[in-house]
Amino acid sequence: MIKRNIIFLFYFFSVLESFACTSAVISGRVTENGRPLLWKHRDTSAEQNVVVRFSASENSYAFVGLVDSRDTKDTAVWAGYNSEGFAVMNTASYNLKNDTFAIVDKEGVLMKEALGKCRTVKDFSLFLENYPSVRGVEANFGVIDAHGGAAYFEVSNSEIFRFDVKDSPEGYLIRSNYSMAGRKDEGLGYIRYENAQYLLSPVAVKKGLTPEYITGHVSRSFYHSLLGKDMSRTGDNWVVDQDFIPRRSSSASVVVEGVNEGENLQMVTMWTLLGYPPCSVVMPVWLSAPEGVPFLLSRDSTGVSSFCNRVVGLKHQVFPLKRGNGKYYINMELLFGHRSLGIVPQLISLEEYVYRESRIFMREAEKNGGFSGLNVSFFMDRISQKILAAYDRLEISVE
Repeated sequence: MIKRNIIFLFYFFSVLESFACTSAVISGRVTENGRPLLWKHRDTSAEQNVVVRFSASENSYAFVGLVDSRDTKDTAVWAGYNSEGFAVMNTASYNLKNDTFAIVDKEGVLMKEALGKCRTVKDFSLFLENYPSVRGVEANFGVIDAHGGAAYFEVSNSEIFRFDVKDSPEGYLIRSNYSMAGRKDEGLGYIRYENAQYLLSPVAVKKGLTPEYITGHVSRSFYHSLLGKDMSRTGDNWVVDQDFIPRRSSSASVVVEGVNEGENLQMVTMWTLLGYPPCSVVMPVWLSAPEGVPFLLSRDSTGVSSFCNRVVGLKHQVFPLKRGNGKYYINMELLFGHRSLGIVPQLISLEEYVYRESRIFMREAEKNGGFSGLNVSFFMDRISQKILAAYDRLEISVE
């Protein structure tokens, strides 16, 4: 009976955490190039995401953002940055709310509005203070700007708590699905928080954090802090999907690489993994370039990203069991290939190519004073075709 109860609770919490996210706000003090980073590993019931460009208006900055494909009117943005170098993302919190208001889940609406209005972290603080009293949110909002600002704001309908990265001795802050200012031992994601801490800390000490490390390693890591082991290296064919950073519900991972005071705002980049991160490949997004949102990350004629659709298809092969509780089991052999060629090792080499070529192009843009005059469209098309060809050649061994 005790064993049955434990199994029931295990899967009960698996369902609860299907709307989880893991994130970090990282100071340039601990990054390889001295620029700040804003990371969000998104978990949601929406498998299909796209990147959307929002044009400037008389009362709004231009910005790009991660959007649910099913949100056809693009009413909510779940991570993004604007033309002023301000970036924002969130994780849901489950230990802050102390009211019974019916208005909930408005975090994406709030962030879309903030991207249009805010230039700095200070602006965002004022924006929150002046926002309608019933905000409809319970979240940890992470923000960076182009003036050295980097912080989390833990926000409910009635309270705002600010945590600045400059006050962190580690040089970064992490949030999952509980708030530091919230009710003790409530909320979700305590193990994921420790997973992220384990993965970020030793690299931060060496001032070596990069988008490459975060998307290539952290968002694909199956390290489990409570068990003290990386479950992708145990040699087990099947592993239960519980308390890892990448989860069955993971739909994207984005890292906004900001700039420092006085640097060219055009160099802000949103490195984007669409779909289930272990089965995806990163692409750069540049707001300042007219062709800076790759077609692979945009909606096609069917209303979704064809590339994201392809990644989701791979995810369904990694989680192939449908009956009973089978959906909670990961085919780790298919992902990492202990006895065959796994999906992740094949995609990592492709991702390294994308980063390498993108960095070369960005250095050229920096020397040029921006992307104006450079053939961004040709570059994006070349990278996209390389990715599509690699996915066509992907070797998948299903036992």
